[in-house]
Amino acid sequence: MEDKVVVLLKDTGVSNPDRTEDFYSEFLNYLKKKDLHERVQVARAEFAGIYNKGVVMKIWPNNVIYSNVNTSDFEKIVEKTIVENTTIEELLHKDVSRTKRVVLRNCGKIDPERIEDYISAGGYSSLKKILKGMNPDEVIEELKESGLRGRGGGGFPTWMKWNFARQAEADEKFIICNADEGDPGAYMDRSIIEGDPHSVIEGMIIGGFTSGASTGYFYIRAEYPLAIERVQKALDQAREHGFLGERILGTDFNFDMEVRLGAGAFVCGEETSLIASIEGKRGTPRPRPPYPSVQGLWGKPTIINNVETLANIPVIIEKGGKWFSGIGTEKSSGTKVFALTGKVKNSGLIEVPMGVTLREIVNDVGGGIETGAELKAVQTGGPSGGVIPYEYLDTPVDYENLQKLGSIMGSGGMIVMDETDCMVDVARFYLRFCVDESCGKCPPCRIGGYQLLDILNRIAKGLGREEDLEKMEKISEAMVRASLCGLGQTAPNPVFSTLKYFRQEYEEHVKDRRCRTGSCAELMRYSINQERCTRCSLCFKKCPVNAVSGDRKEGYTIEQEKCIKCGECYEVCRFNAVERE
Repeated sequence: MEDKVVVLLKDTGVSNPDRTEDFYSEFLNYLKKKDLHERVQVARAEFAGIYNKGVVMKIWPNNVIYSNVNTSDFEKIVEKTIVENTTIEELLHKDVSRTKRVVLRNCGKIDPERIEDYISAGGYSSLKKILKGMNPDEVIEELKESGLRGRGGGGFPTWMKWNFARQAEADEKFIICNADEGDPGAYMDRSIIEGDPHSVIEGMIIGGFTSGASTGYFYIRAEYPLAIERVQKALDQAREHGFLGERILGTDFNFDMEVRLGAGAFVCGEETSLIASIEGKRGTPRPRPPYPSVQGLWGKPTIINNVETLANIPVIIEKGGKWFSGIGTEKSSGTKVFALTGKVKNSGLIEVPMGVTLREIVNDVGGGIETGAELKAVQTGGPSGGVIPYEYLDTPVDYENLQKLGSIMGSGGMIVMDETDCMVDVARFYLRFCVDESCGKCPPCRIGGYQLLDILNRIAKGLGREEDLEKMEKISEAMVRASLCGLGQTAPNPVFSTLKYFRQEYEEHVKDRRCRTGSCAELMRYSINQERCTRCSLCFKKCPVNAVSGDRKEGYTIEQEKCIKCGECYEVCRFNAVERE
């Protein structure tokens, strides 16, 4: 064994999170005993898509993954794999999940700060392919055959957007990477540009060649300092290697790029608002048409794609549109990256083929519900998405099916909820976000969103009226029809979907003044069961507003007019004497 060997370790089980550190030390000690510690570099790492497989070991350059590794396996791993470069069949990790890495193909496998690593993985070969042997029409046809649709949420055919910009007459054209990821809990684009920035850059350069653009902009929110640093470093490296600048790879094609920072306004994820921000104006939307592909940045034809869309371009050119269209469904080809969060055991970044069902994502990839409670719903599409109830878990995840259910794909947020989640509270959370982030330019969004939130706040406090439910539906319809941009048009989705599928919960809040999950604190009533009470006085001591009165001799009661529904008494009682209604 002459070459340096790298061993990556991770305990993917959930029962013993400290096991990796022990295993790591034990393995290092074993290597020292065998006098191999200078030849073998050991490090801890993450393995996307591998969960509950005990200690996982990945060995380079052998490129093998072992799972459920024990200390008793050290000897044969060292002798067979590290020394003899052979594999141990019984330890090989067998991937039975529905994950498939296309966009995330290089993340975790290459050093994102070294262009040499990206080139070694086949990077920039697609750019060379089109510059040396393809014309823009052929690139468009390849994208058309692939069926790639915009991963930013709209799902517009990528080939069509590029073709519109290509056919537009202008002395200057632009391409923009939208990395202004602002959905709560979403970190897909951020992870891609932090883990594989060159794939996005290569996709943008190909877009520039195809459309006739000469300048590209990376629009990244300023809250992502590592992403900004790595993209800037990648741009500098690409320029040094002749992939950016004048006469790229010895051809007549000139193209360069720069980074522009966003100030964190959610509305700037909308393409016309993003354009206004780059131009130095306030980030507000404008009516469409004209669309940016015809009249965009500084009035010139402009392609705007999000990070994930652009990261797909090099692999489509490399493997062909037919290969890409063979993944996913007929109308929604390829894969989709999701940030899977919420009440699921294995939260994190996942990439699955289009058409995988919600049940497969939650159970097979996510490992099921973490809390032990019953699965209640899955929310997709961020604050602009909808809540999909349990009975629709076998729905394939693609653009058409999610829209039929009243939700959207969005940029890729996916939140799993259990029976302890209140749907009124969920709708209120997303409405509060949309109201805070509204640019205020158009009245339907500015006023309608505020009215919806006001009604939801009243319902959560037990002050709702029966006519409020119908009123919310009418306001939501007006916002969808009349709002200027996608933020206002989709902001009512959480209200629409929760009213449609969980109307009974709204009626309980309004008619019975009751929140079944206890999430709406002002609808809760705490009392002390005198038969169970041992008069330990913990509730009396812990109440922050002295709402618990009495003594050990006479017993304790809760004065309802003083109670602030904080639940402190309920949490500290060891005998289930404090009851919550």
